Amino acid sequence: MAASKDTVVDPREQVIRAADELFNAYGVHAVGMDKVRDAAGVSLKKIYSMFPSKEALILAVLDDRSGQWGAGIAACTEGSSAPREKLLAIFDFLLGWFGTEEFRGCAFINAYGELGGELPSVAEAVRRQKAGFQDYVAGLVAELGGPPRLAAQLAILAEGAQTTAAIAGTAQAADDARNAAEILIDQSLG
Repeated sequence: MAASKDTVVDPREQVIRAADELFNAYGVHAVGMDKVRDAAGVSLKKIYSMFPSKEALILAVLDDRSGQWGAGIAACTEGSSAPREKLLAIFDFLLGWFGTEEFRGCAFINAYGELGGELPSVAEAVRRQKAGFQDYVAGLVAELGGPPRLAAQLAILAEGAQTTAAIAGTAQAADDARNAAEILIDQSLG
């Protein structure tokens, strides 16, 4: 993370960003705090003053990822006023994300798979993020006048597309999920 002399970079943000990039690239278990220190350019003493444990850092990264997720979806749905278009824009967001070099699947699903059984706090953070997304989708479905089961179906499509895209190494899952979402929406309302 390069910064000009005039730019003040928040050390906490530096550490979160560095840890996020490392966790995303190598997995949480494979990344020690020394690697985070080296990538962030922040001393271990300073890191541990901000994050008393690796678990605290993992939770901060997941919290930051949750914010990124919400902001990304909000940006994609911003130009749409109709609930149907907002629902479909979720899949447009996924398409853009899947096409990036740093896409390695959902950080929440990955963290749950790696740590969910050993760190209840991580499992809870993942559940909270997934429930928040399902609530968002449910709100749009309610605005649309669709049945509650439609929200669950659309959320599952989005979640499944993330996993499929990560494993397949292609963004095609976003288009496939969007097409399936259109059919589900039309069938539920028709």
